[in-house]
Amino acid sequence: MSIPRNPKLRVHSRSLRKNMTNAEVLLWSRLRRKTIEEVISEYIVDFCCHKAKLVIELDGGQHYSCEGKQKDSERDGYMSGLGLKVLRFSDRDVLENLDGVIDTIWGCILSRKSP
Repeated sequence: MSIPRNPKLRVHSRSLRKNMTNAEVLLWSRLRRKTIEEVISEYIVDFCCHKAKLVIELDGGQHYSCEGKQKDSERDGYMSGLGLKVLRFSDRDVLENLDGVIDTIWGCILSRKSP
């Protein structure tokens, strides 16, 4: 299944790329710039690995409100419907436990590539 894209979000996606959080910059440098700020249908995801069908989201404080949790749940459900696995990490996880976050991501990538 191909991943739908919304060209109207490209400008906003570029803006997000230019204004990344410290956690995004740190994680992104370790993931070696595979894919960042990807537009998938009506959503902009933080990171995407197409080969592993994996989306990685870094969550700041706004994601922990009731409204934020609801939006994330809807978004994750949509991604799942496309066959994508979503991993979520808090900004704090990345800043305080980067090696653990990287290990979790690589473990997921390796398990999704297995036949």
